Amino acid sequence: MVEGPGHVPLDQVPMNMQIQKRMCHNAPFYVLGPLVTDIAPGYDHIVGAIGGAVTAQHGADFLCYLTPAEHLSLPDVDDVREGVIASKIAAHVGDLSRGIGRDRDTRMAHARKALDWNTMFDTCIDPVKARRYRSRGCTEENEGCSMCGDVCAIKIVNTYMKKD
Repeated sequence: MVEGPGHVPLDQVPMNMQIQKRMCHNAPFYVLGPLVTDIAPGYDHIVGAIGGAVTAQHGADFLCYLTPAEHLSLPDVDDVREGVIASKIAAHVGDLSRGIGRDRDTRMAHARKALDWNTMFDTCIDPVKARRYRSRGCTEENEGCSMCGDVCAIKIVNTYMKKD
């Protein structure tokens, strides 16, 4: 396995991936993020996920997760969790761009349309966090989201479509 760079501007990611794969005879390629900008200390997990998604799209085989504490301090447990989740999202986005894993997104789309919260939680990358956010503003009786309430577009369309 070949380890790639950790800091690559977004517009240079595709070329970097082509060069690395060619020079290393298509050996498995592992990237450190990459960070596509350096101006976001405390948010390197997000910046690395952006870079990770693009490198995965262009052939990276393994993504290294970054934490919000990257370059600032040693991460704590919550930092590691946030970094791993961000990297999992990046890997999934990269896979989607290569035609892999669409069934999961389709399952989520159908669950969202049906306001099927349990299927949404079972399908999402971080069900613990999703359930926590859902419980902050909704009761079990409220089938829409807490932001939209009675004007939830999905709820209105579903109600309208049930009418003859």
